[in-house]
Amino acid sequence: MPNTTWLSDIRLQGNNITLVPLKKEHAKALVQAASDGELWNLWYTSIPNEEKVDAYIETALSEKKQGRSLPFVVINNQTQEVIGTTRYCNADCTNHRVEIGYTWYAKRYQRTAVNTECKYLLLTYAFENLSAIAVQFCTHWHNQASRNAIARLGAKQDGVIRNHQKMPNGSYRDTVVFSIIESEWLAVKANLTFKLQLSS
Repeated sequence: MPNTTWLSDIRLQGNNITLVPLKKEHAKALVQAASDGELWNLWYTSIPNEEKVDAYIETALSEKKQGRSLPFVVINNQTQEVIGTTRYCNADCTNHRVEIGYTWYAKRYQRTAVNTECKYLLLTYAFENLSAIAVQFCTHWHNQASRNAIARLGAKQDGVIRNHQKMPNGSYRDTVVFSIIESEWLAVKANLTFKLQLSS
């Protein structure tokens, strides 16, 4: 039996956004969020359209049941609308390592304070409640916007896994791996807090 006790349902609330556990009922709202910018057309990432959203959620919930994942929807506190999704994933419950991934937002919320606050909430919980020893981030080599956003958080690049995955279009994904380790957390937290104060 997998260790499912490390990750459990939580609700993480910030000033601008709240992270709520993903449910099947969020399918329509996720498609509406992704339609802002037609994000499913980005070839280097996997963002669901109406035809694929049910399978997308089912996979996330299946991994959650196995103790490997904890998926969320991102809600705008002011409007109460779903504006994107994120999750803890690839959880190593024995060694207390976890990845933050599958993160995307409606186009109008990209390059705003939303991502900074989202990562602040997830990182704070990972290091201060889950006692994580490291939090990892992975992205496609060609997803320059994502790579820049991860670096701005204070994560350091560990390396590149070449030919890591086969993509639906037949190409191969080179995966860029970043991480923040426990000893770096206080400095990263101070930096994120400063960024959020500037944007408020």
